[in-house]
Amino acid sequence: MINYFSSNFKLGVLGGGQLGKMLLAETHKFDIYTCILEKSPEAPCANICDEFHLGDLMNYEDVYNFGKKVDLLTIEIELVNIDALKQLEKEGLEIYPQPRVLEIIQHKGIQKDFYIKNNIPTAPYKRFSNLSALKEASLTYPFVWKVAQFGYDGTGVKVVRTAADLIGLPDTECITEQLIPFKNELAVIVARNKNGELKTYPVVEMEFHPEANQVEYVICPARIDDSVAKKATEIALKVAAPFAHIGLLAVEMFQTQDDEIIVNEVAPRTHNSGHYSIEASYTNQFEQHLRTILNLPLGSTESKLGGIMVNLVGEENYAGDVVYENMNTILAMPGVTPHIYGKKQTRPFRKMGHVTIVHKDINKAREIAENVKNTIRVISK
Repeated sequence: MINYFSSNFKLGVLGGGQLGKMLLAETHKFDIYTCILEKSPEAPCANICDEFHLGDLMNYEDVYNFGKKVDLLTIEIELVNIDALKQLEKEGLEIYPQPRVLEIIQHKGIQKDFYIKNNIPTAPYKRFSNLSALKEASLTYPFVWKVAQFGYDGTGVKVVRTAADLIGLPDTECITEQLIPFKNELAVIVARNKNGELKTYPVVEMEFHPEANQVEYVICPARIDDSVAKKATEIALKVAAPFAHIGLLAVEMFQTQDDEIIVNEVAPRTHNSGHYSIEASYTNQFEQHLRTILNLPLGSTESKLGGIMVNLVGEENYAGDVVYENMNTILAMPGVTPHIYGKKQTRPFRKMGHVTIVHKDINKAREIAENVKNTIRVISK
């Protein structure tokens, strides 16, 4: 077995954002040497990794040259140059999640085709080469428009209710999905290591900001019937099986009005829906990610307590050097732990951190979470 701990082994991570920062907390715990590739010298990971390399994750040469410096390569964001990863893999570098998995997930149209091919329930959809082709099609309103590639955090997604809503959308490859009336948005994280050991985290419930289309709250366990939770976990495992991924796979789903489960989309990495696990779980998602890619035994995914994650995003009408108001007030609340991502500049709806609330009563935790959300302010000087 390779000695990953306190050794010359180098773990490479593509991306130096907040997910990377939280992953580094676990590599520090295990004393694993880390190398980060990121284009911004002010990225959250810049000052806390062992080696920081400036480079563009979508540039072939930057990714390839970085990969030649490390012993194993992983990601904290899926928007990376796949051709470079394929070449590195061909030359013998271990890359997790595998490039073939990332290639499917990077493109929402290919991802949806994958679901149909593998009999995974998902919303009916159509693919279009550009916005012009979409406008020429016979359309049934309302529907959800999604850019095919490079959307994130609500960017590149819009509910289209009339033809007027198409005005201003980028003229790029896209998909449309039938708008599904649902009771809840749910998610399950599936962990898998090289030996094929599988574990799932509890089903979580997600509440979204109606304007920004961002997650505001993640609630674990989801406040749903056991039968629905069982069905959601089974669907998540059904999604994970044909991917045969190594790492984490976050499966986002809708619970329909008649309690069916359909898959929205997946992320092949640590995920916003798993942040609660840092305080609430026996093995948080970032440690679990390390265990999967290093082919170590997987840790327990059970929760110690109920957990709720509140996203901290920049307030509207504020942009510039960030200020966090009322931090002392929320720290005085029971079970509250803030995580500040280290981004120096705020702007409207930019993810700047999150707060976890743990409590034995999930409904009480939700009350505290609401209080946190209404108290802390992310503004600028």
